[in-house]
Amino acid sequence: MALNVRQKQILEIARNAGSVAVEDLADQFTVSLQTIRRDLSDLAEAGHMDRVHGGAVLRTGVSNFAYDERRRMNEGAKSAIAKACARAIPDNCSIILNLGTTTEAVARELLGHRNITVVTNNINVANILLANDSCDIMVAGGSLRRLDGGLVGDLTADFINQFKVDYAVIGTSALDEDGDLLDYDLAEVRVSRMILRRARKVFLVTDASKLARSAPVRLASLSDIDTLFIDAPLPEALRQRCADWETNVQIV
Repeated sequence: MALNVRQKQILEIARNAGSVAVEDLADQFTVSLQTIRRDLSDLAEAGHMDRVHGGAVLRTGVSNFAYDERRRMNEGAKSAIAKACARAIPDNCSIILNLGTTTEAVARELLGHRNITVVTNNINVANILLANDSCDIMVAGGSLRRLDGGLVGDLTADFINQFKVDYAVIGTSALDEDGDLLDYDLAEVRVSRMILRRARKVFLVTDASKLARSAPVRLASLSDIDTLFIDAPLPEALRQRCADWETNVQIV
């Protein structure tokens, strides 16, 4: 199905934000709510989006967005989340940073930290932290994913298993309503599970759009996380679960 100019613009907005609302789009394009609803129905029929109450979200499920697309999505929220996470990490400590555009944003916020050791399976994180001459960088081996600079597989997990660090900072592709962290790649998830076991404190950095997404592989639960950094309040049922689990939720 060929998209009109407005539908292409709506799709670009959704790619940047993860979701769109009918009323916001109607105001932005100065058209009726009914027109926007037709646009979203057309985008859903074409396989680009899924309709939800009051709007639509980008279609996900068994495959992730392309890396460049993920890097552009919710940049402002990722920056705020990264700043808050970095403030919670002191100088003179050891950290594991895993894959993801939000963990890469955290790496940029660590450029001013002194006397830190960073273990990572993310080539992009290593390249960012080269600019910090007070940071020792330990890069995992393994199978390199060219699409996003990630190192995954058994060799990577074995490398991570050699460390015991003060902090782990991880991301997730989706956050289920029951508190499960979800991802797409089983090889990546195996490494992330090892990271959870090799850190004294675990920080999850994720923007709220992940609450509207799904992925097929379970990584862990929010009950395994010490602090969640996110840019919007959790649904009430999930907020209560985090309170029961003693998982700190920091909204930025």
